[in-house]
Amino acid sequence: MDFNLTSEQERLIGLAAELGREKFAKRAARYDRDAEFPMENYNDLRDAGLLKLCVPKEHGGLGADYQTYMLVAAEIARHCAATALTFNMHSCAMMWNAQMIHDFPISDQQRAEHETLKLRHFARVVDEGKIYSQPFSETGDNWMAKPFGTRAVRGKDGWYITGKKVFASLSGAADYYGIVCTEVADDGELYFDNTLYVAMSKDSPGFSITGSWDPLGMRGTVSRTLVLDNVFVPYEEAIMPKGAYYHGQIVWPHMYMTLTPAYLGTAQAAYDFTRAYLRGEIEGMPPVKRRAFPSKQAAMAEMYIKLQQAWAVFNRSISDAKGNPGPEDIMRLYVCQYTVMEYSNDICRLAIRTCGGQSMLRSLPLERYYRDSRCGSLMLPYTAEICTTFLGISCLYDEGEELEAPPPLPPKAVASKQ
Repeated sequence: MDFNLTSEQERLIGLAAELGREKFAKRAARYDRDAEFPMENYNDLRDAGLLKLCVPKEHGGLGADYQTYMLVAAEIARHCAATALTFNMHSCAMMWNAQMIHDFPISDQQRAEHETLKLRHFARVVDEGKIYSQPFSETGDNWMAKPFGTRAVRGKDGWYITGKKVFASLSGAADYYGIVCTEVADDGELYFDNTLYVAMSKDSPGFSITGSWDPLGMRGTVSRTLVLDNVFVPYEEAIMPKGAYYHGQIVWPHMYMTLTPAYLGTAQAAYDFTRAYLRGEIEGMPPVKRRAFPSKQAAMAEMYIKLQQAWAVFNRSISDAKGNPGPEDIMRLYVCQYTVMEYSNDICRLAIRTCGGQSMLRSLPLERYYRDSRCGSLMLPYTAEICTTFLGISCLYDEGEELEAPPPLPPKAVASKQ
């Protein structure tokens, strides 16, 4: 890390490291094998006070800001990536209501409303140790490009919500699900300004979890499908005032970069393991040193270069994060997301090639690191393809310039495609 940490940041990262070494790492293979949610890890996080990491100190939490959260999450991921990825869902529900919402362009009335709303959610985490999740994803087109299809109809005392959320991490483990949906307007249409972000209890009538969960990697996230069948949510269960969430994704684009620590920590773990393996320092294995081979040294150098590049842009981007960032800050956000997600898997690939045949065995963690890292580039809303698209546009167009339609392909190119 190329910036100075505060004593509090060092303490929190050290706490995450201790939990990771002593407990999380020892369970990670089982959670992966069985596609089981790491509830034991969450009990440890609760006991250590880390479930309230992003709750403000004045409300009984630890008061971690964006940068601190990102560093703590990366440390957790070195030991259990699935725990780090799901910890993101819980922590962001708190952080958005603590640090980020102050920059949202909401009215004085909405701000006063939020001061009351947030107390309920902070208290549940601080006093009761409850777990929140954030199931955003919906089937179909990119869910950032249109109002959420999950519908909320106003009633006397609350909303009646109907819809479906896919890849819903913490399914069956969370106490409350932060549902992002759209309140149906008087004309029956869905509009961005009517976006809602509400807490839905796991015990709500009409709430159900369906489908199996047997993915390539990040198996411990248990991200099954939520089905919402006219679920009643009282008005006081709003996490933010109506419309605030939509403004947030514009004002605080870094809010969607909080998946990256899980993949950066995985890359660090792959590098750490490979170094220990080549030095003959893996517990339970013969102390055979393989570090003298030039091919191994070259591979370690390549891994280290990529890892340092990923850490450098990550550290810069999380230091830049703020409300209403400038164009260069936003471009670095895309660079960070792309670099971490692509380099994480590439570092894991190099680790497997360098350690050789034994790395295929599930008794060693490298094959899990590889699988966990492979799908980072698919994570919405900033997939690798979306990042390069946004970057390409930003490189060639100034702010406010209208995009032209791409020129047609030359006849020969068209013919060659037929």
